[in-house]
Amino acid sequence: MAGTRSKAIAAVVAAIVLAVLVTLVHGSWKGERLARADEDTKRVASAAAPPVLAPVSGDAAGVTPTEAGIRAALEPLAKATALGAPPAVAVVDALTGRPLYGANQERAATPASTTKITTAVAALTAPGPNHRIATRVVPGATPGTIVLVGGGDPTLTALDGGQFGAGYRPARLSDLATATAAALKASGTTQVKLQYDTTLYTGPALHAIGVNENIAPVVSLMVDEGRVDPTVVGKESNRVASPGIDAAKKFAAQLKTAGITVDGTPAPGTAPAAGAPELASVQSPPLSAMVEQMLTFSDNDLAEALLRQVAIAKGQPASFQGGTVAARQVLEGLGVPYGASNLKDGSGLDKEDKLTPQTLVQTLAVAASPAHPELRWALTGLPIAGFTGTLTDRYGATSGSADAAGVVRAKTGSLTGVSTLSGLVRDKDGRLLAFAILADRFTGDPDPARAAIDRMAAALADCGCAG
Repeated sequence: MAGTRSKAIAAVVAAIVLAVLVTLVHGSWKGERLARADEDTKRVASAAAPPVLAPVSGDAAGVTPTEAGIRAALEPLAKATALGAPPAVAVVDALTGRPLYGANQERAATPASTTKITTAVAALTAPGPNHRIATRVVPGATPGTIVLVGGGDPTLTALDGGQFGAGYRPARLSDLATATAAALKASGTTQVKLQYDTTLYTGPALHAIGVNENIAPVVSLMVDEGRVDPTVVGKESNRVASPGIDAAKKFAAQLKTAGITVDGTPAPGTAPAAGAPELASVQSPPLSAMVEQMLTFSDNDLAEALLRQVAIAKGQPASFQGGTVAARQVLEGLGVPYGASNLKDGSGLDKEDKLTPQTLVQTLAVAASPAHPELRWALTGLPIAGFTGTLTDRYGATSGSADAAGVVRAKTGSLTGVSTLSGLVRDKDGRLLAFAILADRFTGDPDPARAAIDRMAAALADCGCAG
């Protein structure tokens, strides 16, 4: 087992790091997450940032596979009975975006959580990787009242943030309470009434799937993603019915600890007009970190929050509909073909979502382009087969795809009757490929369908398809 793991790690270093993210990796691929820089500022893109992909050409880039070669590798596997019907598939050269193979690549299929790839790229474009989401406290319109204003950070935590591990550092409610208390005491105030403002978002708060353990009501103020048990991260979890009041009550308790008495129960309110003085604020991690967290662990709450940040940046309503309109504007502005794609959310939980494989692979190709270093986190956040995130338990020794462990880097998707995978892989000839495999026409146990899709991705990794 140790030898297999070492071999996989070596394959990652050789096949992925050198070609995809050589300028970004600050540690080993081994472990639950990629190693992170100690300070968030080391994660943030700058105008002088080096390209996502190391410059490659000729032999260094690998020989480009042929359509016939890829077809021979994939089509027998696409006929697996577990898939119900052959999936919609697209493969492109990740360096150039040039189409290499397609089977129903323009069919709009249910993408499930591969939708998050488009959300990631949209968010990294507008408002961008450096953007942070502020949660603020301001004086209320009535003397003696303060307002907790939600900016849309679902990972604001009432704990110390350690539940996320070393890879993600959320803003802390205790820090906000301490700073607010200091500002109030400086003005001689030790007793206040508390209001909370969730008016940033518009439209329905409840996702189309209804009350669900995979997502909280989507509101602009919440702590710990509205989880009843805030120590749970990256898994299904019971959610509070009203995240805004839950956050406000927890903030009131933190204020009490900091020496400020809150009269009565927190009530809904609206912050004064923009430009009003601010008592205190805390900032989320940069969107680059939030995107990685979202992709690696398929975080639905983060996905919907990021979609609304895109909407705000593009002047659209901060809602499901406004966010998808804004995301499409961003992607088409990057040259991504949208075709028959039609998204209803940013997470992929809505079974009415439709994406073509072509849209997905071209989104990945744009993210891999040296022209767009600001999009690199849409690649670094992708789970690594057999090692991280939602691919940790796949590509095992008996899976039929074990040779691709550590080599395939892709976003998973899963709904009833739907299994999808989209990401990057370097083939046997050394060429970096972007692929999307969308199976949405099977019934029964999803595990065999996932395994069949994993074997298809592994076939691309093993493909000497140039001849």
